[in-house]
Amino acid sequence: MNDEELVRRIHRELADSYDEELELEIEDRTIEQLAGGVDAVSEQDKADRRLYFRELFRLQAELVKLQDWVVATGHKVVILFEGRDAAGKGGVIKRITQRLNPRVCRVAALPAPNDRERTQWYFQRYISHLPAAGEIVLFDRSWYNRAGVERVMGFCSDDQYEEFFRSAPEFERMLVRSGIQLVKYWFSITDEEQHMRFLSRIHDPLKQWKLSPMDLESRRRWEDYTKAKEIMLERTHIAEAPWWVVQAVDKKKARLNCIHHLLNQMPYGEVEHAPISLPERERHDDYFRREVSSEILVPEVY
Repeated sequence: MNDEELVRRIHRELADSYDEELELEIEDRTIEQLAGGVDAVSEQDKADRRLYFRELFRLQAELVKLQDWVVATGHKVVILFEGRDAAGKGGVIKRITQRLNPRVCRVAALPAPNDRERTQWYFQRYISHLPAAGEIVLFDRSWYNRAGVERVMGFCSDDQYEEFFRSAPEFERMLVRSGIQLVKYWFSITDEEQHMRFLSRIHDPLKQWKLSPMDLESRRRWEDYTKAKEIMLERTHIAEAPWWVVQAVDKKKARLNCIHHLLNQMPYGEVEHAPISLPERERHDDYFRREVSSEILVPEVY
């Protein structure tokens, strides 16, 4: 392989890596856009998409620098993502983790507690997911389930609810004192926007799995969830771990704004790395590569 072909293949590999974001982008497009509606091809739409991708890739490069700094300094980070169903939490989590090492930056998305976990101290099952030195943990929903869905759906008693508000601020202060940086985001959308996103999921077979019976019930109880959110923000907004509200009606702007804000919460800097040189592969005259049996080859349909 000559140098020109090698460079061409490297460029193709880089392009393939960015296609992952384009694939995710398709998930966010409406049925009208996928069908080739006018809005999908307007000049303003093209300009907005160019700006979005340019800023997203720039911010993701900064996230890589942040990751290097976290590893080098042994920093410990916990980021909570809360918000209504279909508010866009999963989308921003995907973009944050997309270019990062999963051994450094991982996502904790806990299912409903089992019978044993229901008898534990409420915060107990979250503790095993907390970071060690040089790690970032993103909680896709967190212990704030008690202040939201459990309260609204009647899964906890009044006493348990009140105990949560007594315990949560002290629990978080304890985390901060132990050296964990805690960042809390609430993704805010309007009644009309959630309605539209739920309809989109209903009519998109690739997204229907995102709609659970609990999601549908949350739509009916919009006002109850609003009251629960307001109480939660008021009673758990502490100096050591304040709440930050992300306006998320526009998904793309919400992702960029959240990542930009997150980066500004960290005193990170670029970590110097030793130059990397690819060693020459050793070759031995007595080595012969064996042919792979056609019986175990995956058929090349494409």
